[in-house]
Parts: sequence; C-alpha cells; structure tokens
Amino acid sequence: MTVLITGARGKIGRAVLGRLHAQGLPVRAASAEPAELTVPAGVATVELVLDRPQTFSAALTGVRQVFLYPNPEGIDAFIGTARAAGVEHIVLLSSSSVLTPGAETDPLAAHNLRVERALAASGIPTTFLRADAFASNALGWSHPISHGLPVRLAYPDAHLAPVHPEDIADIAVEALTGTALKGRTLTLTGGQSLTFREQLAVLSEVLDRDVTVETITHAEAEQQMSRFMPARIAGSLLTLWAAACVGPAPIGETTRTLLGTPERSFHQWVTENAAAFTAR
Repeated sequence: MTVLITGARGKIGRAVLGRLHAQGLPVRAASAEPAELTVPAGVATVELVLDRPQTFSAALTGVRQVFLYPNPEGIDAFIGTARAAGVEHIVLLSSSSVLTPGAETDPLAAHNLRVERALAASGIPTTFLRADAFASNALGWSHPISHGLPVRLAYPDAHLAPVHPEDIADIAVEALTGTALKGRTLTLTGGQSLTFREQLAVLSEVLDRDVTVETITHAEAEQQMSRFMPARIAGSLLTLWAAACVGPAPIGETTRTLLGTPERSFHQWVTENAAAFTAR
C-alpha cells in the first residue's frame, strides 16, 4: 500500500512524507530531481516530472495512494497511468482560489481548477485540499524587514486567514491514513482572520523591532511583484487582495474542526521562523 509523495522537495511534501514514514507506512518520494532529495533511511526515491508522462509508470508501480501537487500539463496521462497501476486514492493539494469568481480564466485559479476537474472525472476517489493563504507567504517580506526597510503594499488592509503549512500536512496525513476525510472537498484556513497590517504587527512583536508599512498603488505593486513572478499572477493576486479589503476573511476547515486539535497560529509560525527576518 505504498503512498507516492509528489513534490517531495517542498515543505508540505516533506512533512507528509516524514509523518507517514514515522508511522511505519511505505512511502516513495518523487521529484523532478530525485538525486537532490533528502529522505529518511529506507525511503525510496523516484523521478517524476508531471509534464513528462514517460516518468509516470515507474513512479506509480505498486502505489495505492498519491499526494499530488497540481500541474495541468500531463494530468490526463497521469490519471490514466494511475488508474492502470491500481491507485485507489489521490489527495490533491489545491487552492481556495478555485472558488473565486472567474476562476476558469484567472491565471492563479485555472491551474488548480483544471487538475481538480480532471480528477473529479477520473473515477479515482480524490480528496481535494483547497488551501487558503499560507502563513509562510510572509517570507516574501523577509528582505525589507531584515534590512530595516518598509514593507510596500497596495492593500495592507486585505483580510486573510493564513494557514500554517504544518496544519496542511497534518490534514493531508489524516486524509491518507483515515477514512473520515477520504473523497471530501475541504477549504483549509487558519483559525484567525488577519490583515496584512495585522500580520506585520505580529512580526514586529515577535522580532521586537519596528516593522513599517508603506502603501503604494496597484500599478506600483504589480511592477514590484512582477520581478519575482509572472505579471499575470501578480495581477491576479492583487485583484484578490483588493476584494479582500471589505471585511474579515471567512474561516473554513481547520485542524480544530477536522482533527480536534488547535490550529497553529500565525504568531507561532513567525516565532518558528523569526531567523528568516534577520539580516545575515
């Protein structure tokens, strides 16, 4: 009953793999660069490139469950190979962006939505984990904060309910090992709505130094963000944040509602990762 973990170099993929291995379950770590994986002793590694179908068969042989990162390129071939290999369940790390108006054409949401729809039509039982904003997105502020510069934002009062990546890993493991979450579609959030301004206040408190906010225009923010991501993705995020300024972010499913354990807070994430905001 081997579980294949795609994206095993990613933080959530590594966390899911580590938890399953610690429970004594057979796992296989997949990556486009398997030689670069660091895995526990006894865990097999395999090449899997989600837009290269020729890598699918070897990766999926003997696999009964898959933890899958979304990539629409090659998804139909992946599903066909998974079905032929006898895969019985897939847990997809999707995004809550698929719930936004115009998701079919939105560059951020459409990527995930295409994979969701292909899996929903596949006949393979699938659990959809629609994760909201990750608490770790705050790492995007590490450079200005560590250098004593203001954080420049177009929408500092956009409301989000940031979810700790370890909470997502816990829920994914439950979906892979239990029955209560199997086949469900879940929108995952943290337990508290926080604006960007409030998140920066938490950083200021934990780091014990001033963190200032500078409000900039939408166009300025798009230009700034486009240095690190495709312009169409930057535009999609900014549109999302503009719409989120109207009130508290809705709280979806959390570890509290799904697992009976308290959610990890944004404050906890900052405390765990404070060193990332210190100049070196």
